[in-house]
Amino acid sequence: MKPSIIKVGLLRGRLEVLQFLRQRESVVFTLAFPVILLFIFGSVFKNTIAPGVSFSQYFVAGMIASGLVNTGFQQLAIFIPMERDMGTLKRLRGIPMSPISYFIGKAIVVLFAMIVQVALLIVIGRFFFGLHFPINTSLWLRFLLLLIVGSIASTILGIAFSSIPKSGRGASALVSPVVIVLQFISGVFFVFSDLPKWMQQFAALFPLKWLTQGMRSVFLPQSFAAKEPAHSWELGKMWLILLLWIIGGTIWAVRSFRWGDEK
Repeated sequence: MKPSIIKVGLLRGRLEVLQFLRQRESVVFTLAFPVILLFIFGSVFKNTIAPGVSFSQYFVAGMIASGLVNTGFQQLAIFIPMERDMGTLKRLRGIPMSPISYFIGKAIVVLFAMIVQVALLIVIGRFFFGLHFPINTSLWLRFLLLLIVGSIASTILGIAFSSIPKSGRGASALVSPVVIVLQFISGVFFVFSDLPKWMQQFAALFPLKWLTQGMRSVFLPQSFAAKEPAHSWELGKMWLILLLWIIGGTIWAVRSFRWGDEK
């Protein structure tokens, strides 16, 4: 009897995690780079942006959201084309392996890296930059749900976007600028309400803006919601837009994913 699609996906996920840990450069870049950015920006910008809220606290919340994009979207959109170029995907297809099993494997390694990275950011943010932990159970549940939904969205969109680079060699040059631009306009490196209105409206089309806003609703005081452009956290709108991106990304990924050079 052939193993189920889910079982194959779980086995593939275990292998993906082991392969990830063996790639020291990838581990360092994925896990350490956001921490380095946190130390740089958190140490340089210490100004108070609202009563009881420093920029370093604001920045930690943004980096946690951005970490989901780094571990999911950016890593997958770069490494899947590389695996395609190396023939790894063709070999998996010849096993044969279902695309769903392959996606499950990628989701597992993203979840693993995300948990480690977020834990590092929270601990460092707490002890070095005064990050406040959520004050009640509902905020912790919101945080957990944001991690799950953000991880799913980031993974699916990374798989979908991996069909755009023509080769693995050029994937980084195409994907990294997209991520950097989104970080700058989504309230990661700057206070979102300080950005031009047109930039705020453009950023609102993409999930990172809503993930950063959601993380601020968890780690910053409720009073800070008045500083947001809509003067509230807009939680209902946030969940709706993230869900729409997951649905759209799933359709995109299923239709565009390819094992090799076939069109």
